[in-house]
Amino acid sequence: MPEEPKKIIVDDDWKAEAQKEKERLAAKETQKQPMPEPSLAELVNIIVMQAMAALGLLTGPGGQRMPADPEVAKHFIDLLQLLEEKTRNNLTTEEKSLLDQVLYETRMAFVQVAGSGSPPPAAGPATPQPETPGG
Repeated sequence: MPEEPKKIIVDDDWKAEAQKEKERLAAKETQKQPMPEPSLAELVNIIVMQAMAALGLLTGPGGQRMPADPEVAKHFIDLLQLLEEKTRNNLTTEEKSLLDQVLYETRMAFVQVAGSGSPPPAAGPATPQPETPGG
């Protein structure tokens, strides 16, 4: 006995629900904020956050300080040094100042952690702030 083709029943409720979902998705898309333009400050911030975590300056999900790992911290500080070397004479005054500042602060925090075996009591190196256009 041959099989009958399945009938697709489309009612007005289904159409209305599909239209609502389409409108909901469109509204969600318009609410999304555009990603900022990539910047050196953003790249430096990513590396500094990794160094801070490795220095034991950040807290984990449970609120406990993450354990310090000086070897990993040194790696990320070395990455900042490499970035400084490779971008030498190509940075704006603000970018150079930012890189100099975070290198100094992460190195000082490293010395403190490596010397005492525990992270400094203060918040540690300042997190670089993204640059604002025209300033």
